[in-house]
Amino acid sequence: MAPRVTPSLNTVFAALADPTRRAILAMLLEDDMAVTDVAEPFEMSLAAISKHLTILAGAGLITQEKRGRVKWCKLEPDAMKAASVWMQGFGQFEPVNLDAFERFLGEELGLHED
Repeated sequence: MAPRVTPSLNTVFAALADPTRRAILAMLLEDDMAVTDVAEPFEMSLAAISKHLTILAGAGLITQEKRGRVKWCKLEPDAMKAASVWMQGFGQFEPVNLDAFERFLGEELGLHED
């Protein structure tokens, strides 16, 4: 019998499928960020970034909170646990190592200096 994919797991994988959203997650590995700071390196509107953030929040990968007038984004690394557990069911994937994931994203997106 094939492993059952839950809607929340589908939502996590769908959120991770987009390179802009993966880049946002890589940025949030460092620290919480204001929405305007998240948007700054991208060549798209604040509204477009807000849509990406809404998808990430809907998947539980980030949380957003207002602090005064500023909306902040925070990474929720535990949200990837269900995806990691599901992948481990295939026997060829290791548990998610967030340090290794950060290095991978940094290399893929050119965020780390050599």
